[in-house]
Amino acid sequence: MTTPQFRPALASIPAYKAGKPPAAGKAASYKLSSNENPYPPLPGVIAAAARAAETLNRYPDMAVSRLHTALADKYGVDVGQIASGAGSVAVFYHLLQAMCAAGDEVVYAWRSFEAYPIAVGLTGACGVPVPVDDAGRHDLPAMAAAVTDRTKVLVVCTPNNPTGPAVHGDELLRLIDAVPPSVLVAIDEAYHEFVDDPEVPDALEVARGRDNVVVLRTFSKAYGLAGLRVGYAVGPAPVAEAIRKCALPFGVSSIAQETAIASLQAEAELMQRVEALKVERARIAAALIDQGWQVPSPQGNFVWLALGDESDEFAAACDDMGVSVRPFAGDGVRITIGEPQANDLLLTATDKWLRDRG
Repeated sequence: MTTPQFRPALASIPAYKAGKPPAAGKAASYKLSSNENPYPPLPGVIAAAARAAETLNRYPDMAVSRLHTALADKYGVDVGQIASGAGSVAVFYHLLQAMCAAGDEVVYAWRSFEAYPIAVGLTGACGVPVPVDDAGRHDLPAMAAAVTDRTKVLVVCTPNNPTGPAVHGDELLRLIDAVPPSVLVAIDEAYHEFVDDPEVPDALEVARGRDNVVVLRTFSKAYGLAGLRVGYAVGPAPVAEAIRKCALPFGVSSIAQETAIASLQAEAELMQRVEALKVERARIAAALIDQGWQVPSPQGNFVWLALGDESDEFAAACDDMGVSVRPFAGDGVRITIGEPQANDLLLTATDKWLRDRG
C-alpha cells in the first residue's frame, strides 16, 4: 500500500531530548537537567503576563515591535538589526533556513548544543562537527580549518552548552578574521549573563560593524522565561531581515513579548539573582573539585562532569537520590545550578558515587 513518504534526511536526524524530571516518590526531589533558572518570575513580570492575557483573543504583534525597539535601545543598534523567535533555538533554525540548502555545510563544535545537528539536518545541509578539546573548550583553529567553499555558517557556542567554558576575546577575533567574509559566524550567547571570566568578551561588541557576524541570545536562562519561549538575534540588517522572513508568523506570543519587556525593565533585580547563581556555581564547582572531580571552567548556569561511558549510570544514581541531571551518553553529564538544597543533595550524590568506586 502506498503511504506518505518522509524526507530521507529525517532518518539520520536525532530527536531532541529534553531534561527529564526526577523520579516520583522521593521525599525531596529536584530537576537539575534543563538549565532552568530556579527563581520564580518577579511579581512585575507576572503582572505583565496577566495584563497581556486579557487580549488573548487577538493575534500578537507579528513584528514584535515593542520588544525589538527595547532591545535596539538597550544595545545601541538599529531596530532593523533585531530578529526574534520562540527561543534562541528557533531563531537559529530560521537562520539556517535563510542560509543553507542541500549540500551546504555548517561548522560547529562538538559536543555542543544538541539542537545544532538537528537544525542543520532539517535544512538538508551537512554538519561538520569539530571536537572540543580535553578542557571542553572550542578548538577554534580546527574549526577555522574545517571551513570549505561549501561552508555557509560557523557556530560558536559561548559559554559552551553542555561543557561550560567560554571563548576568549583574542581567539574569537582570530577566528572571525580567519574565515571568509562569505561565511556567517553565528555566536550563540544563551548563557552570556552568567559569564565571569574577564577574558570573555561581549560578542555584541565583537560583532558591531561586521557584516558576517550575528549574535543569538535568549530570555529563557538569566531572565527566567523558559516557559514562554522568546529569544532574539542581533546582527547585520540583511541577516536579521532574512531571519524574520523565515520566522513562523506570530511565533512570539503577546505574553512572551510583554514579559520580556518587563524583564528588561527589571533587569537590575534579575541580575542580582544571576549573581547569586554565580556564587552558588562557584561553591558547587569548588566542592566537586575537592571531592576529586575535574570540572571544566563553568561559565553558564551549569557544571560538566566528563563521565564518558558511565554517564547514564551516574544519572540513574542521582535520580535514585532525588536529583535529575542531564546525561549525554558516552560523553558526560551536565548539571544545572539550582536552589541550594538541590545542589547540596547533588554533592551528596557525587560524593557517594566516588566513594562507592573507592
